[in-house]
Amino acid sequence: MKAAIVALIVLAGLVGLALTAPQWLVFMATLVLAKGVVVLGLLVLMRTGLVSFGQGLYFGIGAYAAALLSHHWLVADAAMMMLAGAMAAALMAALLGLLLASYRDIFFAMLSLAFSMILYGLLVKSAALGSTDGFNLHARTFLGLALPSGTERRAFLIAGSACAVAAAVLLHALFGGHWGRLATAVRDNELRVSYLGASPYRVVYINYVIAGALAGLGGALAALAVGHVDPEMAYWTTSGEFVFIAILGGTQSILAPFMAAAIFEALRTVASQYAPNVWQMSLGLAMLAIIMFLPAGLWSLVERRRRSA
Repeated sequence: MKAAIVALIVLAGLVGLALTAPQWLVFMATLVLAKGVVVLGLLVLMRTGLVSFGQGLYFGIGAYAAALLSHHWLVADAAMMMLAGAMAAALMAALLGLLLASYRDIFFAMLSLAFSMILYGLLVKSAALGSTDGFNLHARTFLGLALPSGTERRAFLIAGSACAVAAAVLLHALFGGHWGRLATAVRDNELRVSYLGASPYRVVYINYVIAGALAGLGGALAALAVGHVDPEMAYWTTSGEFVFIAILGGTQSILAPFMAAAIFEALRTVASQYAPNVWQMSLGLAMLAIIMFLPAGLWSLVERRRRSA
């Protein structure tokens, strides 16, 4: 009940932001939601003790699936694009997960990175997909309703807010129950989980598909906000950003990825504006400080204050 109330409050706040904020803030908020959704999926994997350095694969698949509907099949509905992005990424995750669910630790991380770089190489070499330049996409309707000129990004933010809040609530319910305890048990001692009659492979596989679908949804939302896709969306640095945000926020709450994504975007914007030549170093120093002083992530500050209250 408490989670539902918080979800409604957050959704109302985001809708208010979409309707009243300036366009630049609406754009940044949409990117924050897109990356937050991807990191939420990464959080699902981290519950089982796995870190994927290849979520850029599904982020890129989601973005290109949405763009292809607009560019090649002339589908201009944003809802269809977001659905296509999530479904295409989920399908690819369902296929690759059959292999990756058998691996753990560094082998899982490196294999996921390898698949992401394979997609990047294919996109760069594919002239039909715009090669290194990518191509544009345009959404003119949402659920069949025409979007007046200038309101598209506000509609994308509202749609992204609804999807992000729904995903967060569903995962909160999922991991607050038996499945969540099973996932953490796989992380702590999967041999004992096997002895108890459960399948660690099945747990990892399903969580991997969930993470892939969320990354595809985030990729489609980001593509709609930017209005352009390119191979950089599947590059290893993009996957690294998602891991950075996950570490920045921590794994204690489903709200942590969105808080961390907002801080990451704000930090990158400020750093690139005032120190354009060394903004990457600024992010690196922030990462170093988090690891040294807050190894459990920024959300640990919230948990600490909650315990002391």
